[in-house]
Amino acid sequence: MSENQSTPLQDASPEETEAAMAANAADEMQRLQTELAELKTKSADLADQYLRAKAEAENVRRRADEEVAKARKFGIESFAEGLLPVCDSLDAALAIENASAEQLREGSDATLRQLLSALERNKVVPINPAAGEKFDPNLHQAISMVPAEQEANTVVGVLQKGYLIAERILRPALVTVAQPK
Repeated sequence: MSENQSTPLQDASPEETEAAMAANAADEMQRLQTELAELKTKSADLADQYLRAKAEAENVRRRADEEVAKARKFGIESFAEGLLPVCDSLDAALAIENASAEQLREGSDATLRQLLSALERNKVVPINPAAGEKFDPNLHQAISMVPAEQEANTVVGVLQKGYLIAERILRPALVTVAQPK
């Protein structure tokens, strides 16, 4: 501004200037109080939303923990149900007095089929490598190396079957392996 131009406050008396400043301050105070009230309302809404979200997350976590506990407690239920017929067959076999060797053999074979079926339904499958199959340390455990007329590091014989459960090793097959010539 140039020296010749004046503002309304410069032309006003000190009382008028003070009154104008007080009015501006009052307007500014009112605006700030309104803004503060709006921010308090928003803050309360956000705090409420946070508490609700926190409670919901806690409920979801608690329900998940309960489901995991139930799965652990009752997860074996279907497996146990599959084994009940095997128990029934064994009980029936033991109840027969003076059973012949042939009857015992037939009963044992039938019971073994029931057991293997129950295991298979529950994703437990045997590992029984054939002679000459390549030795796989992920599936087999070598008990000894023996001289054999087959390629080195191949299975010669199975001493004990292994088992997988859902493609995970439950027990490796115990095998003898052909030694290098």
